[in-house]
Amino acid sequence: ELTKLTPESEPRSTGIEAARCPDVVVAQIDPRKLRKKQTVNISLTGCHPAPEGYSPTLKWQQQQVSHFSAVRQSLNKHRNHWKAQHLDSNVTMPKSEDEEGWKLFCLGEKLYSEAAIAVSSNENLGIDYIKIGFPPFLSIVSRMNQATITSVLEYLINWFGEREFTPELGRWLYALLACLEKPLLPEAHSLIRQLARRCSEVRVLEENKNEEKVSALNLLICLVSRYFDQRDLADEPS
Repeated sequence: ELTKLTPESEPRSTGIEAARCPDVVVAQIDPRKLRKKQTVNISLTGCHPAPEGYSPTLKWQQQQVSHFSAVRQSLNKHRNHWKAQHLDSNVTMPKSEDEEGWKLFCLGEKLYSEAAIAVSSNENLGIDYIKIGFPPFLSIVSRMNQATITSVLEYLINWFGEREFTPELGRWLYALLACLEKPLLPEAHSLIRQLARRCSEVRVLEENKNEEKVSALNLLICLVSRYFDQRDLADEPS
Protein backbone atom coordinates (compact mmCIF):
# COMPACT_ATOMS: atom_id res chain seq x y z
CA GLU A 1 0.00 0.00 0.00
CA LEU A 2 1.18 3.51 -0.80
CA THR A 3 0.17 4.79 2.59
CA LYS A 4 3.52 5.81 4.04
CA LEU A 5 6.02 8.37 2.90
CA THR A 6 9.02 6.52 4.24
CA PRO A 7 12.42 6.74 2.57
CA GLU A 8 13.89 3.36 1.70
CA SER A 9 17.10 2.86 3.64
CA GLU A 10 18.41 -0.38 2.16
CA PRO A 11 20.35 -0.11 -1.08
CA ARG A 12 18.90 -1.90 -4.09
CA SER A 13 20.83 -3.06 -7.12
CA THR A 14 18.13 -2.33 -9.69
CA GLY A 15 19.33 -0.06 -12.46
CA ILE A 16 17.04 2.79 -13.40
CA GLU A 17 16.32 3.07 -17.11
CA ALA A 18 14.21 6.19 -16.76
CA ALA A 19 12.91 7.85 -19.91
CA ARG A 20 14.55 11.21 -20.34
CA CYS A 21 12.31 14.24 -20.06
CA PRO A 22 13.19 17.38 -21.98
CA ASP A 23 15.25 19.74 -19.84
CA VAL A 24 13.68 22.79 -21.41
CA VAL A 25 10.14 23.41 -22.58
CA VAL A 26 10.40 25.80 -25.51
CA ALA A 27 7.63 28.37 -25.91
CA GLN A 28 6.72 29.05 -29.56
CA ILE A 29 6.41 32.85 -29.68
CA ASP A 30 5.91 34.84 -32.85
CA PRO A 31 8.28 37.84 -32.50
CA ARG A 32 6.02 39.95 -34.75
CA LYS A 33 3.26 39.71 -32.14
CA LEU A 34 5.42 41.02 -29.31
CA ARG A 35 4.94 44.67 -28.54
CA LYS A 36 8.01 46.82 -27.97
CA LYS A 37 9.45 46.46 -24.44
CA GLN A 38 7.07 43.57 -23.70
CA THR A 39 8.60 40.95 -21.42
CA VAL A 40 7.82 37.25 -21.28
CA ASN A 41 8.24 35.69 -17.86
CA ILE A 42 9.30 32.05 -17.84
CA SER A 43 10.03 30.58 -14.43
CA LEU A 44 13.55 29.16 -14.46
CA THR A 45 14.17 29.50 -10.75
CA GLY A 46 15.75 26.60 -8.95
CA CYS A 47 15.37 25.25 -5.42
CA HIS A 48 16.63 26.96 -2.28
CA PRO A 49 19.93 25.25 -1.40
CA ALA A 50 19.68 22.93 1.59
CA PRO A 51 20.94 24.45 4.86
CA GLU A 52 24.27 23.12 6.15
CA GLY A 53 23.91 19.45 7.09
CA TYR A 54 20.39 19.06 5.61
CA SER A 55 21.34 17.78 2.17
CA PRO A 56 21.10 14.00 1.70
CA THR A 57 24.03 11.93 0.42
CA LEU A 58 24.16 10.87 -3.23
CA LYS A 59 23.92 7.22 -2.14
CA TRP A 60 20.70 7.94 -0.22
CA GLN A 61 19.23 9.76 -3.22
CA GLN A 62 20.10 6.86 -5.54
CA GLN A 63 18.46 4.40 -3.13
CA GLN A 64 15.25 6.44 -3.08
CA VAL A 65 15.12 6.61 -6.88
CA SER A 66 15.69 2.85 -7.13
CA HIS A 67 12.93 2.09 -4.60
CA PHE A 68 10.54 4.56 -6.26
CA SER A 69 11.15 2.94 -9.64
CA ALA A 70 10.30 -0.48 -8.14
CA VAL A 71 7.09 0.95 -6.60
CA ARG A 72 6.05 2.32 -10.01
CA GLN A 73 6.74 -0.97 -11.75
CA SER A 74 4.71 -2.89 -9.16
CA LEU A 75 1.85 -0.41 -9.41
CA ASN A 76 1.72 -0.69 -13.21
CA LYS A 77 1.94 -4.46 -13.11
CA HIS A 78 -0.91 -4.91 -10.63
CA ARG A 79 -3.07 -1.90 -11.59
CA ASN A 80 -5.92 -3.98 -13.02
CA HIS A 81 -6.02 -6.20 -9.93
CA TRP A 82 -6.34 -3.20 -7.58
CA LYS A 83 -8.78 -1.44 -9.88
CA ALA A 84 -11.08 -4.46 -9.69
CA GLN A 85 -11.24 -4.37 -5.89
CA HIS A 86 -14.54 -3.12 -4.46
CA LEU A 87 -14.30 0.15 -2.56
CA ASP A 88 -15.85 0.33 0.89
CA SER A 89 -19.27 1.96 1.08
CA ASN A 90 -17.80 5.07 2.75
CA VAL A 91 -15.45 5.79 -0.17
CA THR A 92 -16.90 8.26 -2.66
CA MET A 93 -14.21 9.57 -4.99
CA PRO A 94 -14.84 13.18 -6.08
CA LYS A 95 -15.12 14.19 -9.72
CA SER A 96 -11.84 15.24 -11.33
CA GLU A 97 -12.74 18.96 -11.41
CA ASP A 98 -13.92 19.09 -7.77
CA GLU A 99 -10.90 20.80 -6.15
CA GLU A 100 -12.44 21.29 -2.70
CA GLY A 101 -13.83 17.74 -2.73
CA TRP A 102 -10.40 16.25 -3.43
CA LYS A 103 -8.67 18.31 -0.74
CA LEU A 104 -11.28 17.12 1.75
CA PHE A 105 -11.00 13.52 0.52
CA CYS A 106 -7.18 13.38 0.75
CA LEU A 107 -6.56 15.50 3.84
CA GLY A 108 -9.73 14.96 5.89
CA GLU A 109 -12.07 17.32 7.70
CA LYS A 110 -9.60 17.98 10.52
CA LEU A 111 -6.88 19.41 8.27
CA TYR A 112 -9.27 20.90 5.72
CA SER A 113 -11.30 22.83 8.30
CA GLU A 114 -8.49 23.89 10.61
CA ALA A 115 -10.59 26.73 11.98
CA ALA A 116 -13.82 24.74 12.20
CA ILE A 117 -15.34 23.93 15.55
CA ALA A 118 -14.68 20.32 16.55
CA VAL A 119 -17.66 18.10 15.84
CA SER A 120 -18.79 15.95 18.74
CA SER A 121 -17.06 12.60 18.51
CA ASN A 122 -18.95 9.61 17.19
CA GLU A 123 -19.05 6.43 19.17
CA ASN A 124 -18.26 4.42 16.04
CA LEU A 125 -15.38 2.02 16.41
CA GLY A 126 -12.58 2.04 13.84
CA ILE A 127 -10.95 4.78 11.79
CA ASP A 128 -13.03 7.68 10.57
CA TYR A 129 -11.44 8.43 7.19
CA ILE A 130 -13.89 11.29 6.56
CA LYS A 131 -12.24 13.13 9.46
CA ILE A 132 -8.60 12.18 8.87
CA GLY A 133 -8.64 11.79 5.07
CA PHE A 134 -8.41 8.66 2.95
CA PRO A 135 -4.86 7.35 2.52
CA PRO A 136 -3.83 6.73 -1.11
CA PHE A 137 -4.89 3.08 -1.07
CA LEU A 138 -3.95 1.19 -4.23
CA SER A 139 -7.64 0.44 -4.80
CA ILE A 140 -8.19 4.22 -4.97
CA VAL A 141 -5.19 5.50 -6.95
CA SER A 142 -5.50 2.67 -9.51
CA ARG A 143 -8.90 4.06 -10.48
CA MET A 144 -7.52 7.52 -11.26
CA ASN A 145 -6.67 8.38 -14.88
CA GLN A 146 -3.81 10.70 -15.83
CA ALA A 147 -6.02 13.79 -16.10
CA THR A 148 -7.35 13.22 -12.57
CA ILE A 149 -3.87 12.48 -11.18
CA THR A 150 -2.56 15.74 -12.65
CA SER A 151 -5.56 17.70 -11.36
CA VAL A 152 -5.31 16.31 -7.81
CA LEU A 153 -1.55 16.94 -7.83
CA GLU A 154 -2.28 20.55 -8.74
CA TYR A 155 -4.93 20.91 -5.98
CA LEU A 156 -2.59 19.54 -3.30
CA ILE A 157 0.44 21.54 -4.47
CA ASN A 158 -1.70 24.71 -4.37
CA TRP A 159 -2.78 23.76 -0.84
CA PHE A 160 0.83 23.16 0.18
CA GLY A 161 1.82 26.55 -1.26
CA GLU A 162 0.01 28.28 1.60
CA ARG A 163 0.20 25.73 4.41
CA GLU A 164 2.45 23.45 6.44
CA PHE A 165 3.72 20.09 5.23
CA THR A 166 1.88 17.17 6.88
CA PRO A 167 2.29 13.36 6.70
CA GLU A 168 -1.16 13.08 5.05
CA LEU A 169 -0.11 15.48 2.32
CA GLY A 170 3.26 13.74 1.90
CA ARG A 171 1.69 10.31 1.40
CA TRP A 172 -0.60 11.61 -1.33
CA LEU A 173 2.14 13.56 -3.12
CA TYR A 174 4.35 10.44 -3.17
CA ALA A 175 1.50 8.26 -4.46
CA LEU A 176 0.51 10.72 -7.19
CA LEU A 177 4.13 11.02 -8.37
CA ALA A 178 4.26 7.20 -8.46
CA CYS A 179 1.21 7.23 -10.79
CA LEU A 180 2.43 10.01 -13.07
CA GLU A 181 3.29 8.69 -16.53
CA LYS A 182 6.47 9.61 -18.37
CA PRO A 183 7.20 11.48 -20.55
CA LEU A 184 5.59 14.27 -18.57
CA LEU A 185 2.99 16.54 -20.09
CA PRO A 186 4.02 20.24 -19.90
CA GLU A 187 1.44 20.90 -17.15
CA ALA A 188 2.77 18.05 -14.97
CA HIS A 189 6.35 19.16 -15.68
CA SER A 190 5.57 22.63 -14.35
CA LEU A 191 3.68 21.24 -11.31
CA ILE A 192 6.43 18.93 -10.07
CA ARG A 193 9.01 21.72 -10.38
CA GLN A 194 6.70 23.94 -8.32
CA LEU A 195 6.47 21.11 -5.75
CA ALA A 196 10.26 20.73 -5.44
CA ARG A 197 10.72 24.49 -5.02
CA ARG A 198 8.05 24.65 -2.32
CA CYS A 199 9.67 21.70 -0.48
CA SER A 200 13.00 23.54 -0.52
CA GLU A 201 11.35 26.72 0.87
CA VAL A 202 9.76 24.81 3.76
CA ARG A 203 13.00 22.91 4.49
CA VAL A 204 14.97 26.14 4.96
CA LEU A 205 12.60 27.05 7.82
CA GLU A 206 13.04 23.75 9.69
CA GLU A 207 15.22 24.19 12.77
CA ASN A 208 16.03 20.52 13.35
CA LYS A 209 17.67 18.58 10.51
CA ASN A 210 16.70 15.26 12.14
CA GLU A 211 12.97 15.98 11.86
CA GLU A 212 11.06 13.34 9.88
CA LYS A 213 9.62 16.22 7.89
CA VAL A 214 13.08 17.10 6.53
CA SER A 215 13.56 13.54 5.32
CA ALA A 216 10.17 13.62 3.57
CA LEU A 217 10.91 16.97 1.92
CA ASN A 218 14.32 15.68 0.80
CA LEU A 219 12.62 12.63 -0.69
CA LEU A 220 10.16 14.65 -2.78
CA ILE A 221 12.94 16.97 -4.05
CA CYS A 222 15.03 13.91 -4.86
CA LEU A 223 12.26 12.21 -6.89
CA VAL A 224 11.41 15.33 -8.87
CA SER A 225 15.04 16.14 -9.64
CA ARG A 226 16.58 12.70 -10.12
CA TYR A 227 13.74 10.39 -11.21
CA PHE A 228 11.87 12.93 -13.33
CA ASP A 229 15.14 14.40 -14.63
CA GLN A 230 14.83 17.98 -13.36
CA ARG A 231 18.53 17.91 -12.54
CA ASP A 232 18.88 21.66 -12.00
CA LEU A 233 16.69 21.22 -8.87
CA ALA A 234 18.76 18.39 -7.37
CA ASP A 235 20.38 18.66 -3.94
CA GLU A 236 24.15 18.73 -4.03
CA PRO A 237 25.21 15.69 -1.97
CA SER A 238 26.37 16.47 1.56
